[in-house]
Amino acid sequence: MVALGALWMPILVATVLVFIVSMLIWMVLNLHKKDWVKLPDEDAFAEAVNAQNPAVGEYSFPHAASSEEWKSDEWQAKFKRGPVGFLTIKPAGEMGMGKSMTAWLIYIVVIHIFVAYLCGQVLPAGVDYLKVFQVAGTAAILGFAGAVAPEAIWMGRRWSNVLRGIVDGVIYGLLTAGTFGWLWPAAG
Repeated sequence: MVALGALWMPILVATVLVFIVSMLIWMVLNLHKKDWVKLPDEDAFAEAVNAQNPAVGEYSFPHAASSEEWKSDEWQAKFKRGPVGFLTIKPAGEMGMGKSMTAWLIYIVVIHIFVAYLCGQVLPAGVDYLKVFQVAGTAAILGFAGAVAPEAIWMGRRWSNVLRGIVDGVIYGLLTAGTFGWLWPAAG
């Protein structure tokens, strides 16, 4: 067993690497630029939404407040007629990239802390690189890619978008695995 405190170097180095690579994937390579498309009449849609004056939050439409309402003929007709979707309303104004990037960085650190905890519990100091790579990689891939598929299953995201997210998660997991294998503490 390796104490979590002895694994801060791989946690921090892996965090920096994943953060940099994620910026390259999103901002330089633009692999996700086709994840979202423009509405046919964006201005009319925005006016219709603004007329509702919705609070910041997440909405579904048609919305059913209970399973009874969901089963009703009226709701079923709305669902069949469409449109059907989910809508996230964010605060208007600045895009807040700094806030989002900080939250992403914290998320990466949290995943790496869990990876370090798991590896520290099941691997001794001095274990070979490949064993650390396998355990850390499996945990990191689950952390970065494991929750992406339900977005297609339950929320209707296109599978092509989800698969790009899974590929991102595998890349981040492999970077984490390599870093943890490289910086794993020697037997003492």
